[in-house]
Amino acid sequence: MSRSVTVRVPATSANLGPGFDSLGLALALFDDVTAELDPDAPGLSITVEGEAPEVAERGERHLIVRVLHQAFEMLDALAPEPSGPPIGLRLHCVNRIPHSRGLGSSSAAIVAAIIAARHLHPHGELLDDERALRLATEIEGHPDNVAPCLAGGLTVAWTGPDGPRLVRLDPAVTQVVAFVPEQRLATEQARGLLPSTVPHRDAAANAGRAALLIAALTRDPSVLLDATEDRLHQRYRAPAMPESAALLERLRGNGVPAVISGAGPTVLAFTTASQVDSIGLEVGNGWHIHPLDVAPHGARVQHEGSGVRP
Repeated sequence: MSRSVTVRVPATSANLGPGFDSLGLALALFDDVTAELDPDAPGLSITVEGEAPEVAERGERHLIVRVLHQAFEMLDALAPEPSGPPIGLRLHCVNRIPHSRGLGSSSAAIVAAIIAARHLHPHGELLDDERALRLATEIEGHPDNVAPCLAGGLTVAWTGPDGPRLVRLDPAVTQVVAFVPEQRLATEQARGLLPSTVPHRDAAANAGRAALLIAALTRDPSVLLDATEDRLHQRYRAPAMPESAALLERLRGNGVPAVISGAGPTVLAFTTASQVDSIGLEVGNGWHIHPLDVAPHGARVQHEGSGVRP
């Protein structure tokens, strides 16, 4: 009997200025992933609507397919009776999150696959939230995007002796504006620009600003301009995204708390759509402007088909 599940996953913005590799925010821009297993019709079928339709051609190399296999392997190792790999997989993706723009498209794909596996595997309940975070972090390499994608809202994530952890917070800020360029930038390329060491004064300044940013996002948004100041990563990555760096400087010079979203090149501003209209000349042409609500919830199952556990 075939089993199917549809998972909705939010975009995310990591770092948020000084919270390098630790802070993340879930945003109300969603991908929908439908995965169906039909053992009576073996093989793989992938269709993609919206962003990056070319990824459908990757077949077994598609990120969601690879993560589904990894999640099934993890569950088989935990289950009393292994299920084996997913057979007869039909995957349909409705992609709204821009790819390679710093809005967590890869984290969304990873989390969607893990949540889908939880509902498609006969012993999926063994893949609890802690194990889901651990697997997602292992695949992504760091927890700052996968944490808000799983939990929603504002998250602080870190990796300790027992693996990755997260704390979820309810932000007082409920809307942001994303300025998305046509340019793409691979996370690996952006990380390659970071120095191996930074001045002590810059590290100390960022530690203080990151602490202030938590207070600004949860209690006092009036201090967001100071709280979003960064000295660890944005200026080092600027040569790879000069237009984003210039827009960031213009917005902040105009008093708008703005940051590079994740590894870039999207610029995220803690402001509203109406305020963006008043600074239109500062933005310039060539940007897709998306007013976005903060998503209070992370990945969620939208629909389960026949044969799926309740």
